[in-house]
Amino acid sequence: MGGVNPAGRTSGHQAFRRTVLGALPDDDQAQTLLGLAAMMRLASGQDDGGWRDAEGHSLEAAAIVEQARQRVLDHTLIRRIEDPRFNDEGLPANRRASLALDTPLTFRIRRRQLPDDLPPTWQVHGIDRHTLEVTVPAGQMDVMLPETRQAQVRAAGQLPTGFEPSRFYRSVHHPRGLSMTIFAASDCLGASGLEWDELRDRLDPDEVAVYAGNSIGQLDDEGWGGLLKSFVSGNRATSKQMPLGYGQMPADFLNAYVLGSVGGTGAMLGACASFLYNLRLGVEDIRAGRRRVVMVGTADAPVTPEIIEGFRAMGALADDDSLRALDALELLTDADYQKACRPFARNCGFTIAESSQFIMLMDDALALETGAEILGSVPAVFVNADGWKRSISAPGIGNYITLGKAAALVRDMLGEAALRERSFLHAHGTSTPKNRVTESHVFDLVARAYGIEAWPVVAVKAFVGHSQGSAAGDQLASALGSFAHALLPGIPTLDAVADDVYAERLRFSSTPLPFAADAAFINAKGFGGNNATGVVLSPGVTERLLMQRHGKGAVAAWQARREATRAAAAAYLQQADRGHFQARYRFGEGVLEGPELEVSDRSIRIPGYARPVSLVVDNPFGRLEDGEHG
Repeated sequence: MGGVNPAGRTSGHQAFRRTVLGALPDDDQAQTLLGLAAMMRLASGQDDGGWRDAEGHSLEAAAIVEQARQRVLDHTLIRRIEDPRFNDEGLPANRRASLALDTPLTFRIRRRQLPDDLPPTWQVHGIDRHTLEVTVPAGQMDVMLPETRQAQVRAAGQLPTGFEPSRFYRSVHHPRGLSMTIFAASDCLGASGLEWDELRDRLDPDEVAVYAGNSIGQLDDEGWGGLLKSFVSGNRATSKQMPLGYGQMPADFLNAYVLGSVGGTGAMLGACASFLYNLRLGVEDIRAGRRRVVMVGTADAPVTPEIIEGFRAMGALADDDSLRALDALELLTDADYQKACRPFARNCGFTIAESSQFIMLMDDALALETGAEILGSVPAVFVNADGWKRSISAPGIGNYITLGKAAALVRDMLGEAALRERSFLHAHGTSTPKNRVTESHVFDLVARAYGIEAWPVVAVKAFVGHSQGSAAGDQLASALGSFAHALLPGIPTLDAVADDVYAERLRFSSTPLPFAADAAFINAKGFGGNNATGVVLSPGVTERLLMQRHGKGAVAAWQARREATRAAAAAYLQQADRGHFQARYRFGEGVLEGPELEVSDRSIRIPGYARPVSLVVDNPFGRLEDGEHG
């Protein structure tokens, strides 16, 4: 796995460790803070093993941790939006106005700034080659007056301050979400401990797939956001804004610039459930034998004035007025913004966030053959719609079906005791009043059906906010961290469970909870009725299932091969923790257009790929003999 969100880097469970920081041993806390300090450019690890602070002074690691601790804590997770436009500077805007001119108005303007289509009553005279004089007669004149508006929402989950993913490769006007994609996928490959080119050479090129996207495309100025407002803002549309804005572009970037894949590709968009939708595609491809390796992921960067305003107008976001009213405050401090997201407590709306998360899926035989590190396994993802609805954004009944099926699968695979005592819920947990009631009711009914008395609930959005299509990716990465550390993150903003939450059979905690889990349920409830629940099994359970399926000898051989993988992964993580990142970005390398291929009726051989693409296809439809055609 790899990626980045407001808690830090995904690989090595760094972001997870940030969410359970106080429950970690002192050495793990120091390692987490040091790695985040390096990521935020507050310090840098040197080749000789030493450290330097941001001013270049040589310091011991312990001194770096002490010096950077508070800044790391204050500038990760949810916090006041750091874009100055959301604070003193104000959001740029325009206001329509009608000017009543008592006398003619005369002004000078550069030729290239004058509109092509002018009112017939305007008089224009040339001053010189570059300047015109314009006279507007008395009367009414409609204009747009520039202004700044105070942001009504000032809290968001932002990547750690100082971390800029576009710094690590030759990014030329790439939308932020795509730069995050390049970093996240590179982080995933590096942390795997496997050499991608060697892994690819083992496979038919068509046995690889990429399913990656986001929920709303790239809507910052480098993508569709800049394109859609180009006319009214007076800016020129660029040739990159249209293509780079598409929602499936994270998959396209991985194929073209990271993996060089010619296998399956696509993106399934499902609002807040998008990560799980793409995960389902990958799992089903592998279960059907169509693919052996699938990269699954999402990248969302929605912390922009326009997207925030859209969600605020829906009444979905925790805006400043609502936060003040919730706590009876006159002013909001930085500390108040840090606790804006309050799943299952008294709350007033979700907190938007940015994140990119990627995982590498393999079939079990290939994982054993390559000595891959197995962080867990995903047997299934269940998806169901809500049926008839009054409002397209309101919750419905589909989530009862997805979680009910997921619980049934865990019971069937692992038994009653594992489901009831060693599983936990990774709630969608958006921090809206509607979600806390409806999602807890889903949990409660399913818990009653399966005899679960105290189902632990994790709501990681309390730390990292709601990253839209990447939200379930944040949850999955956190669940894998829980398996590794036997800790469930608490909900630190949960002073008390709200009165309308169905909490009788649920177990909530405001602090990290020691818990040895066999399974986690990754739950998502998206706008429009996009419900999904993914089942994730722990590494220990997965290994027992592999033993049952492949035998002790195969598992022992895998464990021996895994040592080299672990050494390579450890070397990558050591460099990453020191702030040394190398994005995998291969622009313009190995480009093929068709004439280079060797095509037969059985296969296509591609230069640069060790194995050909087989053209032998499965035909379940039957076969007509030549004489039978109508």
